[in-house]
Amino acid sequence: MKCCKVTAAISLALVVIGALNWGLWGFFQFDLVAWLCGGNTSMLSRFVYGLVGVAGVLSIRVLLCCKKCACPCHKESCDKDGKGKGCGSCR
Repeated sequence: MKCCKVTAAISLALVVIGALNWGLWGFFQFDLVAWLCGGNTSMLSRFVYGLVGVAGVLSIRVLLCCKKCACPCHKESCDKDGKGKGCGSCR
């Protein structure tokens, strides 16, 4: 399941980049991705925006499926499927 962890890490990084970009836009009306990639309609910018969107969709799965294992009481009791049995207070 190492592939899933790598995909989740990349998705999280892209979601953070997207969140920072939206924060910069909200507070300062500055689009960092467009600035770095040559405008908001350039192919590179559109590719980055698309990757961030896909990462957001993938992160929904990570958020919903791995929620049980995120709690410290479930760390020791999570099986290979990621289904925790722990204390029950985090379910």
